[in-house]
Amino acid sequence: MSVVLALGAAMVFGSADFLGGLASRRAAVLSVAFGAQAAGLIALLVALPFLGPATVTPVDLAWGALGGVFGASGLVLLYRSLARGPMSVVAPVTALAASTVPILAGLLMGERPGLSAVAGIGVALGAVVLITREGPEPEPVAGVAPRRRATLAVAGTALAAGALFGFFFVCLHGSGDDAGLYPLLGARLASVPLLGALALSRGDSLRAGLAARGTAVIAAAGVLDMAANVLYLVALRHGLLAVVSAVTGLYPAATVLLAQTVLDERMRRTQLAGLAVAGLAAALVAV
Repeated sequence: MSVVLALGAAMVFGSADFLGGLASRRAAVLSVAFGAQAAGLIALLVALPFLGPATVTPVDLAWGALGGVFGASGLVLLYRSLARGPMSVVAPVTALAASTVPILAGLLMGERPGLSAVAGIGVALGAVVLITREGPEPEPVAGVAPRRRATLAVAGTALAAGALFGFFFVCLHGSGDDAGLYPLLGARLASVPLLGALALSRGDSLRAGLAARGTAVIAAAGVLDMAANVLYLVALRHGLLAVVSAVTGLYPAATVLLAQTVLDERMRRTQLAGLAVAGLAAALVAV
């Protein structure tokens, strides 16, 4: 059950990241992140009354709020890297970091999913090298926009975003099994004001991300992200943190598929090999 839920979370996370990255290429990153998180919060508030009773404590909400800070920070970095680099590269790099952090946390907390997880983490590091490897810059062609490249700065930002998402997942794991979805409420009640304050401090209009032509895209990204979080949290209730995180780490498959289909992104052979190695790494840690 936990693996099925985690796979569902992976597909929805990947779709949400694609939409958020697409919106970030057309509007300010902080405004997009605020709009997406606000849309997710609204969706959660609508759904909560229909999900039955839950036993929530201040500790559960605190874990959620702390996770919300990590998640909001990671979302800003993710959208920034998706706006500057190719989605087909940014998504796998972020996912590898996002799954490695909770895997290590699970091991430190006494989980023992198997030695293959250790091998998978090592393989994942090799995948990062391959995925971010690009050839020389092609000659510019008149009338054709230059291809977004996976520079070291883009890769570093993606890795940082993934690590922050990993800490968000660890915080969700810290909440009680009877807390229902309220830890996610605590997360959003922390992340939405934080992102709003950051956007205002930089002079960005909070309405910019909501009033732009991509309003529906931003809202869809937020709702899908919340749905993926719900699936992930429920999966945690039925499985190990390390295993659930490893399976959820497969989400770049959806992002890459959408990027290559919608944006016509093309990858070099070494990068395609890196994706295959990343898939092997995810499979190893899920054993």
